[in-house]
Amino acid sequence: MSIQKVTQSNFTQIKNSKQTVLLDFYADWCGPCRMVSPLVEEIAEERPDCLIGKINVDEEPELAAAFGVSSIPMLVVMKNGQIVQQAIGARPKAQILQLLEG
Repeated sequence: MSIQKVTQSNFTQIKNSKQTVLLDFYADWCGPCRMVSPLVEEIAEERPDCLIGKINVDEEPELAAAFGVSSIPMLVVMKNGQIVQQAIGARPKAQILQLLEG
């Protein structure tokens, strides 16, 4: 499964997905974000049951503000349109998978 670029225009559709949603809030200039990105890509390949989205906080400041992003990378897990888990900072793959399992 590929990673979806999440924007203001497609966010509602992604939020209302029947699948578990993992959102990766990042910025291109962020070193820890670049460490997490390949892990998120691996999870997207391994977990077709989940919808994986990336939100560039510089391009989507409204979404970042709506989620109260104060530090990046920030990972958010949503089920049925509700936030069930979130974590700030670079995490190993095992911890990201634990977030998904909730």
